[in-house]
Amino acid sequence: MTPTHGTRLTPAGLTQSSAARAGGVGESAPRPDGTLKVTGEFAYASDLWHEDMLWGHTLRSTVAHARITAIDTAEALATPGVYAVLTHDDLPTEVRHYGLEFRDTPVLAHGKVRHHGEPVALVAADHPETARRAAAKIRVDYAPLPVVTDEASATGPGAVLVHEDRDDHHAAHVPHPNVVHRQPVVRGDAAAAAARADVVVRGEYVFGMQDQAFLGPESGLAVPAEDGGVDLYVATQWLHSDLRQIAPVLGLPERKVRMTLSGVGGAFGGREDLSMQIHGCLLALRTGKPVKMVYNRFESFFGHVHRHPAKLAYEHGATRDGKLTHVRCRIVLDGGAYASSSPAVVGNAASLAVGPYVVDDVDIEALALYTNNPPCGAMRGFGAVQACFAYEAQMDKLAAELGLDPVDFRRRNAMSQGSVMPTGQVVDAPAPVAELLRRVKARPLPPERQWETTEGPDLRALPGGLSNTTHGEGVVRGVGYAVGIKNVGFSEGFDDYSTARVRIEAVAGEPVVTVHTAMAEVGQGGVTVQAQIARSELGVAQVTLAPADTTVGSAGSTSASRQTYMTGGAVKHTCEAVRERVLDLGRRKFGTYHPAWATAELLLEDGKVVTDGGEVLADLADVLGDQAVDLELEFRHRPTQPFDLRTGQGNGHVQYSFAAHRAVVEVDTELGLVKVVELACAQDVGKAVNPLSVTGQIQGGSTQGLGVAVMEEIVVDPVTALVRNPSFTDYLIPTILDTPPMPVDILELADTHAPYGLRGVGEAPTLSSTPAILAAIRQATGRALTRAPVRPEHLTE
Repeated sequence: MTPTHGTRLTPAGLTQSSAARAGGVGESAPRPDGTLKVTGEFAYASDLWHEDMLWGHTLRSTVAHARITAIDTAEALATPGVYAVLTHDDLPTEVRHYGLEFRDTPVLAHGKVRHHGEPVALVAADHPETARRAAAKIRVDYAPLPVVTDEASATGPGAVLVHEDRDDHHAAHVPHPNVVHRQPVVRGDAAAAAARADVVVRGEYVFGMQDQAFLGPESGLAVPAEDGGVDLYVATQWLHSDLRQIAPVLGLPERKVRMTLSGVGGAFGGREDLSMQIHGCLLALRTGKPVKMVYNRFESFFGHVHRHPAKLAYEHGATRDGKLTHVRCRIVLDGGAYASSSPAVVGNAASLAVGPYVVDDVDIEALALYTNNPPCGAMRGFGAVQACFAYEAQMDKLAAELGLDPVDFRRRNAMSQGSVMPTGQVVDAPAPVAELLRRVKARPLPPERQWETTEGPDLRALPGGLSNTTHGEGVVRGVGYAVGIKNVGFSEGFDDYSTARVRIEAVAGEPVVTVHTAMAEVGQGGVTVQAQIARSELGVAQVTLAPADTTVGSAGSTSASRQTYMTGGAVKHTCEAVRERVLDLGRRKFGTYHPAWATAELLLEDGKVVTDGGEVLADLADVLGDQAVDLELEFRHRPTQPFDLRTGQGNGHVQYSFAAHRAVVEVDTELGLVKVVELACAQDVGKAVNPLSVTGQIQGGSTQGLGVAVMEEIVVDPVTALVRNPSFTDYLIPTILDTPPMPVDILELADTHAPYGLRGVGEAPTLSSTPAILAAIRQATGRALTRAPVRPEHLTE
């Protein structure tokens, strides 16, 4: 798969606070962790080691909903090599729950279990296999309870409550205790608009539960400290959010829970919630020894949240000339047993439910349910993925009813700068939806029948691949298009900020910069970007990044496509302040020797102080001497507002990002096998801080969208709520043989509200890739295909 940048558009007149420098903003600077990762030398959290450490293991429930009538740990405690066995009764404080938005998740199950795989007990032993075997000796007696698995069983007559004693701030605003959160969005008069529509189409859609499928399992090392605290080294997405949840359970002040980021093997939202963090700390403090916990792949499927499965009902109307009149929809998300980030996912699904189109009259309802299915929360795309799948299917259906080209129909209704969202928010930055669609459509199609060679069919290019299921018989090509809209950053009035500490000093006669943030590097390339920004702003080649930990202020979560905007913005903001301090030093030291110190605009370039005309005034090392400039500052984006709970109106989002895809597929219509031949994308990124990394993010997001289009789904038994496929044997993810060429067009249309005009990149391509592939399969087969992922049986008689 060769990265293709295509054309990069930058509007005339776009300026930056400083010009691009070697390894600076706008260049494809190499990743400092890249070589180590591809050679297998990078140290991940699962590689952590400490002398005399113990191994922790979690006993998890084997049923989805039951009363716990007894727990017997005697045999496990008697196992040689076991140092501790903990249950809910052994927790050190009365704070025994945690959670991202509100505390509803028990540290260890008490009284009942609410989902398959819920933590019930912990074991610490001198060997991981000893810990596992001891955990298997713990006897837990369950009294089964009725299982809540869908909307009918959650809110129908006689529904069993998943949580009998809700006291969160959403409880007063929902129609039933098993509804986590509900968000309507109402604008205009959808009923009156429907009466005026010339054509109305309706559809019901189902979106399956997707796993983040990160390759590095949940892992960490907790080390008890002499002051009674604990040092935790862990793979996570948000150190300070973890800290806020961990410390109260341990009964410790936050200053005594010291957290350091370890090597993270992917995240995609699955590490926003806690996994082993509290458990490892509890065992370390109980035994007085370091405790390491590493989930195996089976346990990992139960150790983190997943993407919400959804049922979506849509109605779209249009005039005969192809202008949208209204959208009515209802989106039901399955949040599983605990809230996690479901309220925020609901807000996204509701506010983005119409897509990047101008529609004056809308009536939207989105809600998330409590059920006994696995907990669901953050995953790349965060509620916008499910909605995009449905509204793009609707756009194709409506275009067909009108006899219009599906791309032309979309462009006719595409939003642009100045358009108004269904929430009433004005889109005040470029929204090049029509241009993105034009670009993917204008791209030349890949040649047909690429499997044909002079030496016979190349099976790798056919549906079914090397399984040799076809040599081209029954294979039909299809082409499909889709476009999506995704918010960037935290929304709905959340105080979203990031902190950066920047230090500049002279070492051995050369200026050196150290950047310290708590940003979690989970593979997105943030460490590269931070160094690039520091080089550009301070004109220093030597930039060192300090390890991410909680001794510096919060960087927020590595999610919501926010880190380059927010932590990059914090680094830029702090570097600007550092630069001014350095220039003040220079003026005091050398101002009397040259009038330019007082009259010219001064820059830092190549380790020197220069005028904007290029005249060198001093070496940075001479300006600094034996002094260092060291500042820690916070950066915030523009404030947002909560959505009104009745109408959904409000300026809820800080920024929007847009991506469009064209998918080319070949389908073996006899066996129902699909080969994605090409998946082209055009995306506006505002400013490509690192073009190669931007391309990688777009291709990675597109690949995850491909996965949920044709193969990825956690299968939950609809009767027992037990997970059927918790392994990479049965939960399939795309391999390199499934991943097609992905040409990318990068547009750079600056959002003037953001640092360097950039937009968050990572999530938008995950939205439109899935419906584009489904649209292509529909064209090839003529089938309606209202469910993702598509299975072979959906494509055959």
